[in-house]
Amino acid sequence: MRITIVEPYCTGSHAAWAHEYASHSRHQVELLTLPGRNWKWRMHGGAVTLASRFLAGSCPDLILATDMLDLTTFLALTRTTSSRCSCALYFHENQLTYPWSPGDPDKAQQRDLHYAFINYASALAADAVLFNSSYHKDAFLGALPGFLKNFPDQTEQASVQRIADKSRVLPLGMDLRKLDRYRPETAEAPGPPLILWNHRWEYDKAPEQFFEALYQLADEGLAFRVAVLGESFGRAPAVFNEARERLGARVVQWG
Repeated sequence: MRITIVEPYCTGSHAAWAHEYASHSRHQVELLTLPGRNWKWRMHGGAVTLASRFLAGSCPDLILATDMLDLTTFLALTRTTSSRCSCALYFHENQLTYPWSPGDPDKAQQRDLHYAFINYASALAADAVLFNSSYHKDAFLGALPGFLKNFPDQTEQASVQRIADKSRVLPLGMDLRKLDRYRPETAEAPGPPLILWNHRWEYDKAPEQFFEALYQLADEGLAFRVAVLGESFGRAPAVFNEARERLGARVVQWG
């Protein structure tokens, strides 16, 4: 089978997923991507740019698009070719349940429904909808009825079930062989338990909740170590500086 992955936001975990899928799949996989920046513009303009590139190639058996693509626009612009292809939509995250940045002007001006609607319409347009976890699938489908009630009429509540009927879970594949050399010789490593933060240093990962739990453990006198990893972009939430100071000698790695 010939598969074309259409990813307008190819960076980080999105890029890792696309490249790993292509390298490990038994199918012939082509990547159609744009750099992972300016996410709002990618959700608008990415479909136009990638549609032109798609039409310049051959027709695959399956289009595998991600949630950052306005799939309805992409399919409309490529209908002379894409009408002959099956199409699946893969959700790494969604703009309906994804936390908004407190400083985003779209949220403050109540313009925050549009990107969620792109996800909703894209899911309707796809032949199959795939999620990276059961939790994600249930959260998205569970939030849709309330989201649609925001609109004045014709809220299409029945469409939620149509999306649910074609939704499945496809977990991220992970090649962990590179970690074999770090495998401990015994099942129980020496020293206190090691607690790991391995996410981006951003608000949407809820660092306040994570560190608050650690403060509680420390207040109870429990022994533990902390390694804070992950990417940091520009100004990280202030809680990271606070946590480094409050956790003190428990921190074995920072950054």
